[in-house]
Parts: sequence; structure tokens; C-alpha cells
Amino acid sequence: MTSDATLPTHATGPAAGVEPCLHLDPATRNDALLRLKTSVGHLNAIVRMLEDPHVYCMDVLKQVKAVQGGLSAVNASVLRAHIRDHVATAAERGDTEAIVDELLDALKYRT
Repeated sequence: MTSDATLPTHATGPAAGVEPCLHLDPATRNDALLRLKTSVGHLNAIVRMLEDPHVYCMDVLKQVKAVQGGLSAVNASVLRAHIRDHVATAAERGDTEAIVDELLDALKYRT
């Protein structure tokens, strides 16, 4: 993540004269929220399962894998949106170096 001093000027180009607009698009944000809420539900179910002394190991493993899959999908979706909306337009905004640094940092978190 960059500091405010290195934030790009605008997603549609500095000549547009509009305030900075490097936010997650609404569709991606809403999809991520739904997926994360589903993951929270799965996590709560796993906790309940583990509170049962008779829980079967494979059932827990399957549910953990489902949560990991949901989190990976959120990660991929947000990264895709970042590349599409911010990385691909960096040259026209004139902030290529800052965005490349951000992208390299973001790739550290890709699963």
C-alpha cells in the first residue's frame, strides 16, 4: 500500500481535473463482501463442529478448504480489479512506478 503522498492522481488521467478515484469498483466490492460473509458463516460452522467432541476430521478439513477457496476467490477478484482499473491505466495517469510497486506488494499476498 502506498502512502497518501504517492497515491496516483486519478484513474482517468490527470487532465480530467477530477479528484483521486482509485477505489475498488462497486461490483467487485459487493461480490467480495458477499463471499466474505459466506466465509464467516462457514467459519462459524467450523467452530460449532469443533465444539462437538464427535466431529469427524474429514468434515472439518472440507469446511476449512471451502473457506480457503472463498478467501482465494476474493483475493483473485480484488487483484483482478486492481490490475484492470489501476495498473492498466497507470501510464496515462503518470504514476507507473508507484502502481508497479503496489502491484509487486499485492502479489506477495496472492494465494
